[in-house]
Amino acid sequence: MAASGSGARSLPQHVAVIMDGNGRWAYRQHLPRVAGHRRGAEVVREMVQSCVDLNIPHLTLFAFSTENWRRPPLEVRLLMNLFRLLLKREARKLHENGVRLRIIGDRSALERDILQLIEEAESLTQNNTRLQLNLAVNYGGRWDIAQATRAAIAALQSADSNLQELDEQDIARHLSLADGPEPDLLIRTGGEERISNFLIWQLAYTEFYFTDTLWPDFDRASLEHALHSFAHRQRRFGRTGDQVLEGDCSVSD
Repeated sequence: MAASGSGARSLPQHVAVIMDGNGRWAYRQHLPRVAGHRRGAEVVREMVQSCVDLNIPHLTLFAFSTENWRRPPLEVRLLMNLFRLLLKREARKLHENGVRLRIIGDRSALERDILQLIEEAESLTQNNTRLQLNLAVNYGGRWDIAQATRAAIAALQSADSNLQELDEQDIARHLSLADGPEPDLLIRTGGEERISNFLIWQLAYTEFYFTDTLWPDFDRASLEHALHSFAHRQRRFGRTGDQVLEGDCSVSD
């Protein structure tokens, strides 16, 4: 898929991905589940490079949900160790590739050494502009809305404002992705067709693309197929199809 000209105009500015299927991939390969997660981490690297090559400026990956703590303790430890390894090995490479890394989610449950690695990686890459990579770790959409609402209320109280004036924008400016555009395209691999508590607020007008391909098998061709599907959709944002074709860009409530 072209990254310039008419092709670029139809590319999403922000792609979000629910990376599902690592365990099933490992099972089919007669390998332990951790092998699927390791292969999945390699695909993350490939996905980042593809977005850089295609000039897609924002990528958000659902790496570990607030519900994933319910998995077997050994698997959780392995996932956290894999996250440590990713931060140690990939931060410098991301920086050299012009990628800014941000970790979104509730950090209160993460161990101290992981928090230190996050701080170092975010600091190293903070001025990069080629791609913003958001990794959602210990993230849940309901948590995000709750913490944003609390922050919005606190801001109104500190300004001696009436809490009855709280509106959508007050909440939106405190969400985890408030400093960037909302996702244009959500990709979920692995055959399931649900959002699993991911970016509940931000996905209001997002186009969804579901594929049976397991995350460890999701390659550049798979991404381009999703982008091709996105390019042929008409995004209306509450307008009629005729309004879109006529170029009416106003968004109604």
